[in-house]
Amino acid sequence: MGNIVFNDAENRYEKEVGGYAVYANTRSIDGVLYIDYVFTPPELRGKGAAGDFMRDLMGIVRDENLKAKPICGYAASWLRKHADEYAYMLV
Repeated sequence: MGNIVFNDAENRYEKEVGGYAVYANTRSIDGVLYIDYVFTPPELRGKGAAGDFMRDLMGIVRDENLKAKPICGYAASWLRKHADEYAYMLV
């Protein structure tokens, strides 16, 4: 995973990209990671940073044998576009 870390204090996964933080506010309940909100700074929008972040985040979901539930519209849309790869990890 490309330097994605869990920030306990903020209860979110984060990744530094070009000096900025891309992050997802999450909740983990009974083996399900709820992706509540994905944020990409304006400076990184349209440059693939959020997509790379989601790929890394879903790698964590896979590696930790979790399921994912996208609440965030961006996360849901991204996962629909990549359903062939990630549908088996969704609830």
